[in-house]
Amino acid sequence: MKNQQQMMKQLQQVQARMAKMQEELNDVTVTGTAGGGVVSITADGHQKVLSVTIEAEALEEGAELLADLILAACNDALDKSRAAAAANMSQLTAGLGLPPGLL
Repeated sequence: MKNQQQMMKQLQQVQARMAKMQEELNDVTVTGTAGGGVVSITADGHQKVLSVTIEAEALEEGAELLADLILAACNDALDKSRAAAAANMSQLTAGLGLPPGLL
């Protein structure tokens, strides 16, 4: 019975830390770029795109290249955002003795 109580207490602590981590991800911003910075995309820790910046010189290259630059910058920003979220998650689960990749 004591083990169950201990496990429930630990679960509640994990839930509280997870809620705090989700709030902290709101404050995380990352920027992905492409074309040497002519296209920049900013996203938050929840992989939500916040802004897109396109320098005038990118417009001169044509629609197809511009689309490729936007796509590359977006993927870069989202990759960075996922990495930041994963780093936060690994801090959350550290010391719990859970197998890697469980959460």
